Amino acid sequence: MELGVTGTILLTLCVTFILYIFTYRRNWRSKNLPPGPPTLPALGTVLHVSTTELPQSLVKLSKQYGPVLTIFLGNSPMVVLVGYDCVKEAFVDHSDVFSARGNTFFAHSVFKDYGIVLSNGERWKMLRRFSLTTLRNFGMGKRGIVERIQEESNFLVERFRSNGENLFDPTDSLRLAVSNVICSIVFGERFDYTDEKFTTLLSLLQELFSLLASPWGILLNLFPKTSSYIPGPHKKVFTNLDKLKEFVLQAVEDHKKTIDMNCPRDFIDSFLIKMEEEKEKPNTEFHFENLFGTVMDLFSAGTETTSTTLKYALLILLKYPDVARKIQEEIDNVIGQSRSPAPEDRNSLPYTDAVIHEIQRFADIIPLGIPHAATKDTVFRGYNIPKDTMVSPLLTAVLKDPKYFKEPEKFDPAHFLDGNGNFKNNEAFIPFSIGKRSCLGEGLARMEIFLMLITILQKLNLKSNKAPEDLEITPKPGTGGTIARTYELYVEPR
Repeated sequence: MELGVTGTILLTLCVTFILYIFTYRRNWRSKNLPPGPPTLPALGTVLHVSTTELPQSLVKLSKQYGPVLTIFLGNSPMVVLVGYDCVKEAFVDHSDVFSARGNTFFAHSVFKDYGIVLSNGERWKMLRRFSLTTLRNFGMGKRGIVERIQEESNFLVERFRSNGENLFDPTDSLRLAVSNVICSIVFGERFDYTDEKFTTLLSLLQELFSLLASPWGILLNLFPKTSSYIPGPHKKVFTNLDKLKEFVLQAVEDHKKTIDMNCPRDFIDSFLIKMEEEKEKPNTEFHFENLFGTVMDLFSAGTETTSTTLKYALLILLKYPDVARKIQEEIDNVIGQSRSPAPEDRNSLPYTDAVIHEIQRFADIIPLGIPHAATKDTVFRGYNIPKDTMVSPLLTAVLKDPKYFKEPEKFDPAHFLDGNGNFKNNEAFIPFSIGKRSCLGEGLARMEIFLMLITILQKLNLKSNKAPEDLEITPKPGTGGTIARTYELYVEPR
């Protein structure tokens, strides 16, 4: 029986597709990559992971394939590391191999490899060194970082008080306060909470971060070429970035008009001075694109993550009012009401410090971590990992590692207390990741969380119109564990 032209074409396509699948699978098997779920050409392992609850689906896969597993983003492999021991072995013991940043779609197409967080090589080293030095210098200045945070904490308390006994959602207030600390460092000024320019900036940032954390953002990263042709809310990622770039560019132009080259007022001044010093160098990394990228890194590392942690903190303390009362007793005994909390108080507040650590652990706000990449072909735990392969730390599986935390799914400050009630560190506490690529803003974020939360509890009692047992402290469903639930509270002056 003759197939005819159409039948022949269909048969040829089917045979070609089948041969492609077998060749594709054989090629990757021969590389001895870590094990993982079955893959499909172009689709990768998308049928075996959840785009809405990706971290938990990876935890589930690790129980079948082990602490080192491979998933495919389209045709590109990504090795996932599960558990503290595995992450530490890769990022600390073999930091020379796994210190590069993964070349994700967002790194290459959205942020163009500029800035600190998503760059590599000399660019990353120079910008990180410059930024850390600049932040440290401002911390030692007349209006150092501590004073800025203390001032903003008091503004935040007053904003809470202004609601009287009315219920309110603390999300915007927390974001405004935390962002103002970054604004004072980057732009040299804090903004009134009603300032239109300020609120527009935060609205653009918040929408951008929400889009990147949404299923649309995950799909965009999994299938960048296909997703770019599909209409949807992910298109606003690029629109918002353009608007944010205009905002920073205008700030730079304003700074140029009043800058004193011998006395920088803020991060932008410091960067502009460095740009002037290196203007004759053809390959200098100090130009506007890296300035914008670094500013975005500072805001992303120092605004959304910190304000989200504080949002979780207030909700958790509403859920556990006895914990809040015990913190307030400790604050009253150590600090009292006559002065502002200071970083050096931490050692005298062991229970408070333990609660803050447990809040960060339990909140688990960056469950997937940020992908790294192998700098060369290497063998890790018996598996081959080719150069440039993305390697991602599953931080949720570290912060909830049962080997290091007795009851990882339960909120319990005892995870960070010894038998005598003294603070006890836990090496698996790495919410800012670990190794050479740990978060640039860790010191600032830890200080903000500590000082702002203590100031709130020093001055206010937190109240809810719901019974504690009715408050849900887990992330909003369908958001990959990255979005906190909305809630309302009211406050009473102490």
